[in-house]
Amino acid sequence: HHIDVSELPPEQQFQKLATASKHLIDTIKMIAYRAETAMADILRSHQFRPDEARQLLASVYRTEADLLPDPEAGILTVRLHHLPTVRADTIIQELCEELNATETLFPRTNLRMCFKVGSSQNP
Repeated sequence: HHIDVSELPPEQQFQKLATASKHLIDTIKMIAYRAETAMADILRSHQFRPDEARQLLASVYRTEADLLPDPEAGILTVRLHHLPTVRADTIIQELCEELNATETLFPRTNLRMCFKVGSSQNP
């Protein structure tokens, strides 16, 4: 049931918008948590404890990345900079390969996302 917020009294308009905004934010948080849980499950297959898997993902989220669009090839490469250890690089590269297998398009483009670990000095 859709309510036109402009038809409500001013004090209820804000409350209605705040409630709708909270629902949207909660939905985004839930989707992000489920995505992180799925990635943590992949990492746990490498003998990580759940807390270790989430810590490694947190370090990935803080890692700088280069965005390299290639419109002719239809690819957007997301190149994560190297992590602190070779083991972490190797495991995250395997996670990247699993993500790449989904052939996800970057929203509102025809560019397929391609994740990899590397840097401009050491791809």
